[in-house]
Amino acid sequence: MTTALVVRGGWTGHSPVEATDRYAEILRRDGYRVTTSDSLDSYLDDELLRGTDLIVQCWTMGTIEADQLAGLSAAIRAGTGFAGWHGGMIDAFRAAPGYHLVTGGQFVHHPKGFVDYQVRPVGNHPVVAGLGTFGVHTEQYYVHVDPSVDVHAVTDFIDDPDLPGAAGTTMPVAWTRQWGAGRVFVTTLGHRMADFDVPETDALITRGLAWASR
Repeated sequence: MTTALVVRGGWTGHSPVEATDRYAEILRRDGYRVTTSDSLDSYLDDELLRGTDLIVQCWTMGTIEADQLAGLSAAIRAGTGFAGWHGGMIDAFRAAPGYHLVTGGQFVHHPKGFVDYQVRPVGNHPVVAGLGTFGVHTEQYYVHVDPSVDVHAVTDFIDDPDLPGAAGTTMPVAWTRQWGAGRVFVTTLGHRMADFDVPETDALITRGLAWASR
């Protein structure tokens, strides 16, 4: 049986419990055995991680200790998948650049409030195959991204007075990367529960979890 570990916590504005409950239920329907944790010390449990095929993290901001990060990184390098969305994945552990190397990107800014923008899938990777351009009304993340990641969806950044000169910049919305033997999936979508009701957003995340699994 495929196994998933859901690690959730940090700032509650991204609904870590409600959001991960939604996708934990989808994983269970797809035949996964799912365990949930509200502690980063799960990344210290070598036996647990060796038996885990997918880690789904939703932990915004907060602090990860060096030994916790080492455990997470080692598990992914050994083949455990790592996947998540929005701030729970790339606005986590701002003071830990070693973590940002794992995810391949880091949130740095978004325009005030929710904005309308278009998301354009790129290529035919399994996480976006068959999806067309779609609109969302939510936060638009401006991210710093590792040039070694594989980008699968993009958006054109809106005109934002707080970030002069950035309007029209092509900004990644979804990407994947290898970290050793493990697969990593990230999307910047998913600020609030209503975001997951956009069919393409839901499909992107569901596919991303499946793709990242060992």
